[in-house]
Parts: sequence; C-alpha cells; structure tokens
Amino acid sequence: MSEPLLSVKDLSVAFGIGAREILAVDRVSFDIGKGETVALVGESGSGKSVTALSVMKLLPYPAAHHPSGSIAFKGQELLTMAERDIRKVRGNDITIIFQEPMTSLNPLHTIEKQIGEILLLHKGITGKAARARTLELLGQVGIPDPEGRLQSYPHQLSGGQRQRVMIAMALANEPDLLIADEPTTALDVTVQAQILKLLKEIQQRLGMSMLFITHDLGIVRKIADRVCVMQRGKIVEQGPVERVFTAPEHAYTKALLAAEPKPDPAPPKPDAPVVVSTDNLKVWFPVKRGVLRKVVGHIKAVDGITIDIRKGETLGVVGESSSGKTTLGLAILRLISSDGPVVFMGEGIQGLKFKEMRPHRRDMQIVFQDPYGSLSPRMSVSDIIEEGLWVHHPKLTPEEREARVMAALNDVGLDTTTRFRYPHEFSGGQRQRIALARALVLEPTFIVLDEPTSALDMLIQAQMVDLLRDLQKKRDLTYLFISHDLRVVAALASRLLVLRNGKMVEEGAAAELFKNPQSDYTRALFAAAFNIEAAAEGVVAQ
Repeated sequence: MSEPLLSVKDLSVAFGIGAREILAVDRVSFDIGKGETVALVGESGSGKSVTALSVMKLLPYPAAHHPSGSIAFKGQELLTMAERDIRKVRGNDITIIFQEPMTSLNPLHTIEKQIGEILLLHKGITGKAARARTLELLGQVGIPDPEGRLQSYPHQLSGGQRQRVMIAMALANEPDLLIADEPTTALDVTVQAQILKLLKEIQQRLGMSMLFITHDLGIVRKIADRVCVMQRGKIVEQGPVERVFTAPEHAYTKALLAAEPKPDPAPPKPDAPVVVSTDNLKVWFPVKRGVLRKVVGHIKAVDGITIDIRKGETLGVVGESSSGKTTLGLAILRLISSDGPVVFMGEGIQGLKFKEMRPHRRDMQIVFQDPYGSLSPRMSVSDIIEEGLWVHHPKLTPEEREARVMAALNDVGLDTTTRFRYPHEFSGGQRQRIALARALVLEPTFIVLDEPTSALDMLIQAQMVDLLRDLQKKRDLTYLFISHDLRVVAALASRLLVLRNGKMVEEGAAAELFKNPQSDYTRALFAAAFNIEAAAEGVVAQ
C-alpha cells in the first residue's frame, strides 16, 4: 500500500497541568489515504474536534499539550514543525471548515474581503481575478445572487449561508486535505444534499482527502469510505463504513446506530388558551444602493405570516435556509422590528417599548442556533445561567439563585460541578445545553427553540428531545420549534408550518402533513430529508 496522506499515531491531547490535567484525546490512531474520506463520529465531548484541531496545530499552547503521539502529513511531522512552516501548510495544503461560522467569520469585513484575503495570502490573486474566483466559489456552494452578497457582512446572512461561505473559503485554494467539522450542521436538508454532492465532486476532481466530523450517521453513509467511532477520547471502533454500519462490534457503536428520536408529540388540549398569535406578520429589510443609499427594494424575510400557538403545544417551523424561520421567531419575541399584530398571553405586544416589554421577557425565552456566539466567553456557566435571575428576580438570595442554577443544569443533563467553568471548556453540544438551561431557569411559558439539537450527536439528540418533551409536560411549556432536521421535528411537533422565501407554503397537523403533504415544495423537502441522494440529483424543486 502507498504511504497515507495523513497518519495519526497514538495521539493524546491533555488540558491543564499536573493533578488538574484532563485527557481529552487518549492514544488515537488512524490514517487517511489520498482521495479517501474518513469520518469521525461519536458523542458530544468525545474528542472529535480536538483531534481535528491538533492536525492543524490550532489548540492553545500551553493550555493544551500532547503527552504522546505523532501526526505526519505527506511524511512530515506536524507536531514538531516550526510555526512559520506550519503556516504554509494551513490554508493551502490543509484547510478546515469550523463548526460555528459566526465565530469564525470576521464581523467587520464583507464576504468578498474575507474570501479575497485567502486568495491573496496563498495564491497572490487580486483585483478582478479575485472577484471572479470569489463569485465562482459562492456559486458553487449555492449562495443565491452571489454578486449581490459580495458586500454583505456575516450578520446579514442566515446560519446556513454563513456555513456555505466558510465552505467556499476552505475550498478556495483547492487543498490536499479538507477537515470538515460538522460542515452541514446549520444547513437545511436540500442545501445539505447539494453541499455533500459538491464536496464529492471536488474531491474526485482534485483527488482531495477529507476528515469529516459529524454526528449525523446518515451523512457518514453517504460520503465516507471509512469511519472511526470515538467515545470519551478513544477510538472504540473503526473500519469500512458498510462493515461498521451493518455489523458493529462495540456496544457504544450499536447504541449510536440505534439512537433515534421517538415520535411522541404532545397534542394541545382542545380548550387550551392561545399563548402566541400573529396576524399577517411582516419583516422586510430595505435594500439600499447608490451614493445616497436610496431604497431600491426590500428583502421580504417574513411576508404575511398568520399563526397561533396554544398552551402546551409545539409548532414546528421548517423550510430551506433563508426561508424566514429564525426571523419569524425573533419577530414574535420582539427582538427585531416587524409589522402586524403580535399577541402574547392575550396582550398585544407589538407597540410596546423596551421597558414595557421587560415584564414579558421572563415568560418568553429563546435558545439561539449558535451556542458559541450566544454565550459570553468572559462569564462562567453559573454566571451565564443566573444572569436572568438578577434581572427578573432581584430579591432572590445567593443560595436561592445557586439552587435554581443547579436545578436547571440537572434538567438539561449537565454535571453541576462544571458550573464554574467557562464556555470554551465545553463541546458544542454541551454549550447548547447550557443555552437551554439559561432559558429554563426563569421558568418561562413560551420558548423559541432555534435549531436546539443541530449541534448534538444522535444519542444526546434523542435524550434532548425526551427532555424537551418531559419539560413540556411537567411545566406545560409552549414551543416554537425551528429545525431543518425533520426527524426531530416529527418527534416533537404536533403542528407544522412550512416556510419558503418568507411565505407560508402550508400549515397543519404534523402527522397529517408528513403523511400527505399538499404542495410540491413540501413533498420535495420531505424527499430531501429522507433521500439525500435523490435530492442531490435534482429532485428538490427550484
């Protein structure tokens, strides 16, 4: 056999020093051949991302160090390579797509500038050639109206669009090895299919290798040649995808493959009061052009949505990236401006000012899509969760606040002894649970859940769905559940709202819609969710 492109041998990664040292990766070994795709799968916190960051020497030194191991790329040892030499490898020979695009993209630079910077640093491409290459990359990853998006900033893009920009940046220099850390987490099923197809096409054209990190086992089956299953920092099983999936040997692998959220949505009581309602709700963003910045049109993010959600009910909101799902949730919570009545608990809140809205904030909470960007890196987990208690329950004693924080952490399945740590010390899935604990600690009536399971592995995802369902029954909670994962939506939502380009395509009982969708778009969306290959071949309606 030829020498592998990347060879990882007995790699260990530790955080801390001496007695406080924590081993995050424990003697991991695997190889990646030229043109091969190896998938790393496992539960949240198992060491997948830490392993990937070690390959590019991106872990903070001396906070993280390697007690043992070797990482050889094209026969060269990376762990002992000088910083000036590793910089030539990063971004040119090896590139990475990070899990959270909002924290990876510069908020002060346009999309054109950020992609152009990579082309300039590694290829020396500038001017018209750089713009042409940028437009080509944005088109390849499915960004609508690439030319119109060149001057956009990251905050002006949806979560899925930001992820696609990250993919475009990673592919700009046609690397030998692409490390993809949950590259499709923020993408809806249709774009996910397109991105997977794109990556496979580029891989075949360039002979590129991939280290693909994901919690979605369906994706692993579609894209990987071999799979390594990680648990608690160790690889417990590895081999060809077909063999591992059809005849798993390790108990953890068997449990991972068997994990699936069980459909059991809680229907609202017929006489349950309406908690939230909207009537012809609109969120239009002006498009300004020219020196005088005149308004020449509008982006109709939400265009005439009328809904009502009863107490104890879960309304699932699905649709492609940029269809208006998150914008709808933010508008209902009065976190962005909108037109049209919004009624919460029988009171119209549309015209309320900041101070007038404050009493309602404790009853309406949100779990954001990006747990990295929504948690302050300067605050401990305990401080993050109890911050709302200081605002809404200022008379609580320190002991009462701590008791509520610990109860919220217990509710989301996190160890209470970790409450004095900081967000960067947790995995993506653990941070998402911290964000949920922050929302629950105020004991709200209504929660907007914006992709709350997107960063979670299959086992934790199923546990989170069970947790959300149990909390709903226990506290009579009302959810607006936004997700691109239709399997999770089917498990939790009793009613379904399908959005496209800001408009309602159809709405009704979830079980009935999944069984008998009325519109071509909804049928195409469901086909993409349960048959990615067919969607990639163009089944999805354009």
